[in-house]
Amino acid sequence: MRHTVETLPTEQRQRCEVWTRVMGYHRPVSQFNHGKQAEHRERRHFSESTAPA
Repeated sequence: MRHTVETLPTEQRQRCEVWTRVMGYHRPVSQFNHGKQAEHRERRHFSESTAPA
């Protein structure tokens, strides 16, 4: 099975705002100071798999 990926021209694209949970509340990453933004970029993401039955 093949999947095709369509891309939009640069002028039709819009920036995606990323929100994250910090200290118990949600906040956009764009409002973080430079140090906190750098820390956010360095985070490692994981996914937890289901335990075998």
